[in-house]
Amino acid sequence: MTKITSSYKKIISLRERYHKAAVGKDALLKLIAEAEVAEQVYNSNAIENSTLSLEETEKILLQIDLDRYISEREIFEARNLAQVVSYISKRAKEQELSLEVILLLHKMLIANIRDEIAGRFRNENEFVRVGSYIAPAPQEVLGRLEKMLVVYNATSHENIAERIARLHLTFENTHPFCDGNGRIGRAINNYLLIREGFVPINIKFIDRQKYYSAFREFDLNEDTAIMEEIVGKALTNSYHKRLAYLEGKEIVTLAEYAKRKKLSHSNLINKALRQTIEAFLEKGVWKIGIDFDKK
Repeated sequence: MTKITSSYKKIISLRERYHKAAVGKDALLKLIAEAEVAEQVYNSNAIENSTLSLEETEKILLQIDLDRYISEREIFEARNLAQVVSYISKRAKEQELSLEVILLLHKMLIANIRDEIAGRFRNENEFVRVGSYIAPAPQEVLGRLEKMLVVYNATSHENIAERIARLHLTFENTHPFCDGNGRIGRAINNYLLIREGFVPINIKFIDRQKYYSAFREFDLNEDTAIMEEIVGKALTNSYHKRLAYLEGKEIVTLAEYAKRKKLSHSNLINKALRQTIEAFLEKGVWKIGIDFDKK
């Protein structure tokens, strides 16, 4: 419990620092959000076994021709998810998350991919399986999602990482759609975070195995600890990145930082993974912001 409380205090402290640093810098915040879209899309799709690289995802979103054949489905998956990410960034503060909003996001995501299931929950006899896990029957979906939202809204006093983790695990455990559950679940995380005054998170493809283990723990023991850790570290990572830009720091790779400070690069990487230093992962590279007078 002490570890969770300490993590929560750190997140709240970073949020307060972020809001102070963000005053009068809307243009910079918009640039950061726009620059993150491709990375958000790449990671979320990669977790679902998309073959697209980050560079290919960026090219698709910029409508640049690729050097290899890409299926029409993967192209729409990238473009549609980018639309969802952008919509959430602009509209999350305007409307409370509801079943109607979730259905709208799903319709955006699955359009031109599987139009017959876009924007609707599973119907009678539409069962889904993920590995050995069989999701609840279709007739249970609405009740489970309604309860999920009630529990989330009733726990506003709790650790945000704990609340998001519980909601995300419940959503994925319910698997309300025939397709697109993972992408929508991660999008909903950011809808709620932005709505509550936090920054969006990016659950990385490189963390996929740990992410999957969080679902296994929840399925077996209803344990949310692993997902709480994932969400908490993703939040601190996102704050570290934004603060480096907003506070006007010099942004260097962790390798360069180690060289300048004559420190162990591997030790710094370990600290970055634990988020005990203000490092952040950007396009697969660990970076850190440093004050210009402290080189």
